[in-house]
Amino acid sequence: MKLILTQEVTRLGGPGDVVEVRDGYGRNYLVPRGFAIPWTKGGEKQVASIRRARDSRQIRDLGHAKEVRARLEGLSVQLPARAGAGGRLFGSITAADVAGAVKAAGGPELDRRRIQLPTHIKSLGSYDVTVSLHPQVAAKVSVTVVRG
Repeated sequence: MKLILTQEVTRLGGPGDVVEVRDGYGRNYLVPRGFAIPWTKGGEKQVASIRRARDSRQIRDLGHAKEVRARLEGLSVQLPARAGAGGRLFGSITAADVAGAVKAAGGPELDRRRIQLPTHIKSLGSYDVTVSLHPQVAAKVSVTVVRG
């Protein structure tokens, strides 16, 4: 089955890639979850628009990834959250919350799918978060969850 990926799929490809997968994997997993759309001749226009959007967000090369890593590791990110008396949060901190806090702290716009949280962040404190910028480059960002 030939598909056009709309999101990054581990070990398969990124948005805009045309891939060949087994029928069941495509029909039962990729297409229903919105990770891919069926390939058609008219879909080539969609591939071009998906790739343009991906290129605008993506790290260009290894050198650019190292520059972004240097900017990220120099940031001090504070994330305000509602918490109870014992420091336990009402809910938890997600990768999207971290991406928003990095942007608010003056850092680059990050894709939430590239942010790897160490554990479920459910209490106040300081945490090290890993951001995959490039297959060879990962940045560590220190995020402090404060009462907000």
